[in-house]
Amino acid sequence: MTTEDLKQTVYPLTREDFKPEGAVKWCAGCGDYAILASVQSVLVELGGRKEDIVFVSGIGCSSRFPYYINTYGFHGLHGRGAAIASGVKIANPKLQVWHITGDGDSMAIGGNHFIHTIRRNIDLNIIIFNNKIYGLTKGQYSPTSPKGLITKSSPEGVIESPFTPGELVMGSQGTFFARAVDTDPKMMKEVLKAAALHKGTSVVEVLQNCVIFNNQIHAAITNKETKDDHQIYLEAGKPMIFGKDREKGLIMKNNRLQVAKIGEDGVTEADVLVHDPTNPNDMTHYTLVRMGLPEFPVAMGVIRSCDCNEPYDVLYERQIEETKKRSKIKCMDDLLNSGNVLDL
Repeated sequence: MTTEDLKQTVYPLTREDFKPEGAVKWCAGCGDYAILASVQSVLVELGGRKEDIVFVSGIGCSSRFPYYINTYGFHGLHGRGAAIASGVKIANPKLQVWHITGDGDSMAIGGNHFIHTIRRNIDLNIIIFNNKIYGLTKGQYSPTSPKGLITKSSPEGVIESPFTPGELVMGSQGTFFARAVDTDPKMMKEVLKAAALHKGTSVVEVLQNCVIFNNQIHAAITNKETKDDHQIYLEAGKPMIFGKDREKGLIMKNNRLQVAKIGEDGVTEADVLVHDPTNPNDMTHYTLVRMGLPEFPVAMGVIRSCDCNEPYDVLYERQIEETKKRSKIKCMDDLLNSGNVLDL
């Protein structure tokens, strides 16, 4: 069997193939376990070879991920995972590259790398574990911590306005953004698979619970009694309806997005907005990522997925090939033997 044959062979894989030999060491009850299981399941469905998959991380609880999945991996420096992942993808565009990060790692020290990776639209997948706290360093507030949160570094309450990761993605000309919650494995699998199949930078924000330093931070949208009214799961081509009895919907009134009750004030299902994640000019994408309690439900699912920009790595490879056609120097040997070189 040739190397090319080997590359084209699809091996049947199971979740066991992606499990490491050593123990997974997150805190008992941490939401990271659920995310890891969902990623393993998605990789099985995608098929291919483990040798063609790379996980890159920075620093944080989430960034232990490369140790806990049996593929190639790189544990980088704080906030630098996006830069490393970009380099891996550009060096070998055939690889499937995943960048694992947290709200502190990506939104604070790694903020610059984060937005420029998205702007370039490099074909890699970013998963943000958003527990709205610094967990590994023992409970300081992060860039996504809500105002008023009491932490070790904000004993009188956070006074800063938090980042909304989806809003940063939109502002960075992102082509894919999705959101899921760690208590819903089915939802996580659906959005992670959609992210993996997207050509360009995909960003998935997983609302994840830190049982030690920020327990139940997402309880308002994960509580079994209230989640149906506090979440809205968006699907392409379907009306934006939610509620325990599917009785609520998002409508546009006076140029503003509003929640309406179907059947009241003349509102019918036909008045409810239909989700279109593929239109990059759809301004509701911005509103959807910003929505939050108590006025609105939190938007889940794939909020944006458009093919409006070619991936950077594709353009880069094309530029190299076009330049080589015009140049006499096509490789390092050509360069070393060009010009005024002594024949020793």
